[in-house]
Amino acid sequence: MTPPEDVMFRRDLLRFGLVAPLVACSSSWAGSERTFQSPRTDRVDLPAEKWRVLLTAEEFHVLREAGTERAFTGDLHDHHGDGVYVCAGCGLPLFDSKTKFDSGTGWPSFFQPIAADAVGSLTDASLGVVRTESVCNRCGGHLGHVFDDGPKPTGLRYCMNSVSLDFVPRADVSKIGEPPTVRLGGWQGGAP
Repeated sequence: MTPPEDVMFRRDLLRFGLVAPLVACSSSWAGSERTFQSPRTDRVDLPAEKWRVLLTAEEFHVLREAGTERAFTGDLHDHHGDGVYVCAGCGLPLFDSKTKFDSGTGWPSFFQPIAADAVGSLTDASLGVVRTESVCNRCGGHLGHVFDDGPKPTGLRYCMNSVSLDFVPRADVSKIGEPPTVRLGGWQGGAP
């Protein structure tokens, strides 16, 4: 199935870096009226000051301020390991590697979340167009956006920032726990 011309044009713009700097500079919650209430009983609700201490500067910018890493720069955009992608902020399993596909956009893309309550959505009008922002349903961290130009069976493309995700190899998935513990510092091959 060949994507429509407008989708191919957008992907070419992203691939050649013509739009990514604009996106990276324009999508920020700073000063906005963004609110997110986690529907989960295991929600993680920390003040910004605590997140600043627990996350790297880049993780904080993307997860807590809705920043965007430049296309083709994230360590997971061309990653092909077998396992689960978890929230880099709180460790919630978000996507299975079996749902990952190469969208050609320069960001990790998935056609569905690992569970119905893993990824939430918010309306994002920060670039003058209405988009659907994807957030971790446990901590509200910004993951990326979801678009309706993905492959079957869902037709969706969850376009995520690498910095918003940590990868857990399939052999270590059982160590995540239920409910998953707060990562707060990165996956180290043991309990996040």
